[in-house]
Amino acid sequence: MTERTRIVGVDEAGRGSFLGPLVVGGFAVAPERVDDVRAAGARDSKLLSPSAREAAYRQLGAIGEMRSIALPPAVIDRAVAHHFLNELEATAFGRLVRGLRASEARVDACDPDERRFGRRVAHHAGIPVRVVARHHADRDDPVVGAASIVAKVRRDRAIARLAARLRAEIGSGYPSDAATVTFVREWLASHAERPAWLRHSWSTMKRVKVARPARTLEQFVP
Repeated sequence: MTERTRIVGVDEAGRGSFLGPLVVGGFAVAPERVDDVRAAGARDSKLLSPSAREAAYRQLGAIGEMRSIALPPAVIDRAVAHHFLNELEATAFGRLVRGLRASEARVDACDPDERRFGRRVAHHAGIPVRVVARHHADRDDPVVGAASIVAKVRRDRAIARLAARLRAEIGSGYPSDAATVTFVREWLASHAERPAWLRHSWSTMKRVKVARPARTLEQFVP
């Protein structure tokens, strides 16, 4: 297999989270091994349990090449402020397509206009490549499903590292997770600084924000 005969799938995990990174995952495989990807259990990572994702992830590592890009909260906040989030994702998708050097890319479209998103990914890839962008591609295409697993597993590991660093139960990072909401509310109630791991631009932050502790005069004195 040469690099230019590989198919690349790209997907993301963590777009709707307000804690931790958004991770874009890429998976490259030879066309003749797509059936092996399917047999490994590649599908939309949200439909798999954590243990099933990890098992599929280990198998996929022996079938194709994995890469990922983590976008931290500050980068996401800036993109949201400028209504630029879809373009930020298209840029990251394109970087992975370029890095994996394939002739065909299959990507899960985050833009309502699938073709527009595909064109933006191809533009940011900057190489001759056919990009097929589809909604629910992670569900319908095993190569994109593999990319979904790469993104989800690596994001889950990033969240686990963050929880260990903070020495706290932080949940999954999503606003639908009661453990995450409780942690964020309690953290904001007891800290004055703006945490780098939290996305402040998300509208869901409005229901967890609490009064910050007042800064004392001593805190302003060097």
